[in-house]
Amino acid sequence: MDLDFYKNQALQKHKDHKKFLDGIKKKPPKNLDYVVQETHEEVFEEINCLKCANCCKTTGPLFTEKDIERIAKHLRVKPADFETRYLRTDEDNDKVLQNLPCSFLNGDNTCSIYEVRPKACREFPHTDRKKIYQINHLTLKNTVICPAAYIFLEKLTENLKK
Repeated sequence: MDLDFYKNQALQKHKDHKKFLDGIKKKPPKNLDYVVQETHEEVFEEINCLKCANCCKTTGPLFTEKDIERIAKHLRVKPADFETRYLRTDEDNDKVLQNLPCSFLNGDNTCSIYEVRPKACREFPHTDRKKIYQINHLTLKNTVICPAAYIFLEKLTENLKK
């Protein structure tokens, strides 16, 4: 997968994508949630995240207290020890990874804690959200990181014209 190609495309189309997303925020089509779900499924029939894993290599998820407890239990360590070893508190006071790429990313792009991965990882790239216009800033940001998010936005634009 050519990450540079998708990143450059996303950057070139940023203004168009922003205008499109602003438009659906101002006047959401009645069938928006349905079209978003259909488009998401269509994209992920084509895209295999294991060929990319750019999200795991370049951006760290936010860890909730529930995430920390669940992952620590899975790793058989105390939550405080898990935090000390893997996490830091960022400028927004969120718990995030100390280092990238993610410590749990395996060489074959699989996740060593996949079954108990953070909520943010499970939901990324957030292209199956209801009322997707509520996260326009995030969708735009994700198109630069995630080829699937870029393709999703391109297809959504087409699918809503139909």
